[in-house]
Amino acid sequence: MNEKPIFIGMNGNGRMNGKLNVNHHGHNGSEEQISEIGDMHVATSIDTPLRKDAFDLSDTEKVALIEEKFRDILKILGMDLTDDSLRGTPQRVAKMYVKEIFYGLNPANKPAISVFDNKFKYGEMLVEKEIQVQSFCEHHFLPIVGRAHVGYVSNGVVIGLSKINRIVDYFARRPQVQERLTVQIANDLKKALNTDDIAVVIDAKHMCVSCRGIQDDHSSTVTAEYSGKFKDRATREEFLKYIRL
Repeated sequence: MNEKPIFIGMNGNGRMNGKLNVNHHGHNGSEEQISEIGDMHVATSIDTPLRKDAFDLSDTEKVALIEEKFRDILKILGMDLTDDSLRGTPQRVAKMYVKEIFYGLNPANKPAISVFDNKFKYGEMLVEKEIQVQSFCEHHFLPIVGRAHVGYVSNGVVIGLSKINRIVDYFARRPQVQERLTVQIANDLKKALNTDDIAVVIDAKHMCVSCRGIQDDHSSTVTAEYSGKFKDRATREEFLKYIRL
């Protein structure tokens, strides 16, 4: 993507640079402050905000409840659910939410990650680029679509290339904020590969920017997380050269 990038920074606590006097659930903020978080696309925590009872219900129960609630939404909007085109929409949307676009909310769906000894003694940077990102903004529940670029330097083990794609997809498939997504991918790769030498860059377009509000369909948002050897300028520039961002 070569459109206008918007660079976002996070401080050491995983919070977006700036001051907003609310906690990560927004309970202490006024309606105006909570609205400001959504309009500014602010990430307030590295962890996905989930209740402790998030997985007490089975997927089947969740689908049934969401179907009922979404049917109510359509009725409130004035849609005729007796129409053949709309009759099955509540059930389709509910199943899509639980089984597809938000499957990454459930830790039980996390992909199994296998690593292997670096028998080739490959000591240079490995880069997997142009990984598809399909996520949803947690502020407006509109799509985030783009590409992720991941690099690492082996600390004795390597990971199957497709597993990197699966990690990206798992953390993307939930209501997200791009800054958090970037950090979550990097942190998970650090654990899997037992190394801090990780780089993650995401370049994505947000439908909540292009379809509402400012309605700018040309800009894209770029976020980055560098650690270990990638903190070194030369190493970082080598990575950026490979992904040509």
